[in-house]
Amino acid sequence: MSVPTARRGAGQAACHHGELLQGVFLDATGRRCAGLVTLPMTGMGSRAEFTRLPGTPPEQLTVLPGDRTKAARAAALTVAECAPRRREPPCGGELRITGDIPVGLGMGSSTSDVIAVVRAVADSYGVRLAPAAVARLAVRAELACDPLMLDARPALFAQREGRVLEVLGPRLPPLVVVGCALGGGAPVDTLALPVPAYDESDVRAFERLRALLRRAVATGDAALLGQVASASARRGQQRLRHPEFDTLTGIGRRLGALGVQIAHSGAVAGLLLDPAAPRLRHRIRGCVRALDSNGIAATRVFTTFPPLPTTKEFPSGPAHRGGHRPARPDTPRRPARLPAL
Repeated sequence: MSVPTARRGAGQAACHHGELLQGVFLDATGRRCAGLVTLPMTGMGSRAEFTRLPGTPPEQLTVLPGDRTKAARAAALTVAECAPRRREPPCGGELRITGDIPVGLGMGSSTSDVIAVVRAVADSYGVRLAPAAVARLAVRAELACDPLMLDARPALFAQREGRVLEVLGPRLPPLVVVGCALGGGAPVDTLALPVPAYDESDVRAFERLRALLRRAVATGDAALLGQVASASARRGQQRLRHPEFDTLTGIGRRLGALGVQIAHSGAVAGLLLDPAAPRLRHRIRGCVRALDSNGIAATRVFTTFPPLPTTKEFPSGPAHRGGHRPARPDTPRRPARLPAL
C-alpha cells in the first residue's frame, strides 16, 4: 500500500463589523436560543495554510503563531473529520495563519481564524465541507462562533449551537456604514461582562425586533433596519455600558443617520446611512468630523451594496492587534492602527 504524500491546503475567511441584532430567540420548536445577525464586511480576514504530514501522529501539529489555540483545536478536529473520508489515518501537520483583523473589537477575529483553518485542512484532503459542517467544527473549537461560514445572506444564527435559526432574506438593504471604535479601540474583556438574564418580556421584545428585521430585509427598508439595529444596540448597553454610546447616537440623529450598530462583544460600532440620501458625501464627512471632535476614532466607511460589500479605509485609527485570544484585563493596550478610509 502506497503512503499518501504530503499535501498543502489553503483556506480563508472574512470578518464582520459587529451585530445588527443580538439577543435570545425562539427556534422552530419554541426553545430559547441565543442568536445574532452580523453585519458583513470585506477587506480584512484570516488566511491559513496547512501541510499535512502522513505518517506522523495527529498530535504532532505545529502552529504559527503559536498562541492560536482555538485554531489548533479546529485543525485537529478537521483532520479527524476529513481523514476517514479519504480512508486515511489522522496525521499531524504544519499550520500557518496570517490575517489583519483587529482583536478584541468584536469583528470575529477568532472565528475567522478557525474557519480559515477548517477550510485549509479540508482543502489539504481534497474535501469540501458544507457550511453546516464548518459551523459544527467551529463551535467545537471555540464554544461559540460567528456565522462567517455562510454566504452574504442575512441570517439569524445561534452562535453557541452553530446553526441557522432563520434566513431573513436574500440580502441586506443598501447601507453606507461609517465605522468607529469606542473606548479608544481597547479590547473588551467579554469574559468579565455579566451574563444576561433574559425573561419572557425580553424574549418577546427580541422576537418583535426579529420580525421587524425580517420585514426590513424583505422590503429593502434601510430605515427600518436602522431602527432595529439601534434598538438592539441600546439593549446591549445594559451589558457593555460604552460611555460614548449616547454621544454616538446623538451624532447619528444630528446628521440624519438611519441608526447605529455595535458589536455586542466588542468595541466596534457604526453609523448607518442611507446611500440614496442627498449630499451623501457631505454627510459622511460630517459624521467623521463629529466622531473625531468627540474623541471617537473613525475607522472605515463601507457599504452593503450587492453583490458584495465594499470598503474604504481611513489612514489612521486606534485598534488592537495580536494573538487571537479572548481579551483579558492583562491584554496589552498598546495603540495600533485599524486600517481605514
